[in-house]
Amino acid sequence: MMADRKVLVVDDEIHIVHVVAIKLRNNGYEVVTADNGAQAFELACSEKPDILVTDLQMPVMTGLELVEKLRDNEVTKDIPVIMLTARNFAVSDEQQQQLRLSGCLSKPFSPKELLSTIEDILYQTELAGKS
Repeated sequence: MMADRKVLVVDDEIHIVHVVAIKLRNNGYEVVTADNGAQAFELACSEKPDILVTDLQMPVMTGLELVEKLRDNEVTKDIPVIMLTARNFAVSDEQQQQLRLSGCLSKPFSPKELLSTIEDILYQTELAGKS
């Protein structure tokens, strides 16, 4: 099995972070959490996660603003990001491409669905890294 993967989970809804963190830890991931974009950005720079899962609607800094900052930063620019969106807040395809989002899941999502999305993306990232 590959070395522990580190996932940064960002959401201002604590219960979502909690459920996701448990699911990921039970599947061998190391989990770092934040409840707002500003905190998440600092953690992304210091922890250098393998992948980041962020909510779109958050106080202090939205998910989109967070990803923009990540992409502008040398240390974090290539971290794959999965965006969690509320039903009626879609991220346009244009925004997805611009911000190089690896995936979008709309709430409510199942932790299992998120886990498989993370695994797919990390697998693709690994393949790309080897080519």
